[in-house]
Formats: sequence, C-alpha cells, structure tokens
Amino acid sequence: MQSLEDGEKVALYTEALERLDTIIGHELDAIGKMAIVSAVLKMSMPYFFVVAFYRVCDNKSLQIGPYQGEVLVCEIIPYEKGVCGTCAIRQETIIVPDVTKYPMYIACDPLTKSEIAVPVTRHNKLIAVLDVDSTEFNSFDEVDKSYLELIVRRYFEDWT
Repeated sequence: MQSLEDGEKVALYTEALERLDTIIGHELDAIGKMAIVSAVLKMSMPYFFVVAFYRVCDNKSLQIGPYQGEVLVCEIIPYEKGVCGTCAIRQETIIVPDVTKYPMYIACDPLTKSEIAVPVTRHNKLIAVLDVDSTEFNSFDEVDKSYLELIVRRYFEDWT
C-alpha cells in the first residue's frame, strides 16, 4: 500500500472520530470502549494491520484486551520488553518506523513492519496501551500520534 498524505490521514481520522462519537455512549465501561475503538480504527484506517489494547494486569505487565486484526501470539507483555512495555513504563507515545531495528522488539506477528503505541490513562493512572501495527515501514507519524492521543483522551481519560 502506498503511504497516505497527511491530508488523507486527517480526513480518515475525522471520519473515524465522527463514527466513534455517534457510537460510544458514556455508560460503556473501558473494555466496551476499547472494543468499539479498535473496530472503528481497523475499519477506518487502511494501513492499520492490527489495532490492539493491552490492559494493565499487575503493574508490571500488560495483557491482551480487545483488538481487531490477525490472531496475536503476544498474550502478556512485560513492561521491560517491546514497544508496548516501553510505552507503559514511559507513559508516552512511541512511534517505531522499523520494528526490526527496535531493541527487545516482540514480534507478535511477523508481518508487522512499523508500530505506534499510545498510553491509555484514567485519572492519571495507566490502564492500557493502544498498539497499532502496519505491514509497511514508516506508516506512522505526528498525525497518527496526535489523533490517537486525542482518541484515548476523549474516550478514556475524559469520560465521566
């Protein structure tokens, strides 16, 4: 797949946000919201191969939660390993243009070439990591970062 221009990405994210605003109600719990967000993002973004939420399970590892895409081989990810584990420790978004060059990368699917991981917090406490994989190198940029961070703020941090 050819890379999308920033304007094309913005249009796709805008459409995804409109769809999410229509679907997600405030009565849903975090897992329900994760299921809907992963489904809408996977359907809306043509370069998203896997959209997964890894939930905090014991303050030292993440466990697979709602996701869309291929069957994943990573059920549990320790905080000290991989992109998601690093994201959990740092609690900041991480963009990896080429996963083969990332130290301690965990290959959940051999087709993944690039990845972005976004911390999901509630009341300033990490509850999950939103992990998105692509089968192309260099798929993710600042546009993806800003929109995915907006999505996790809107549907997880700010919900009452």
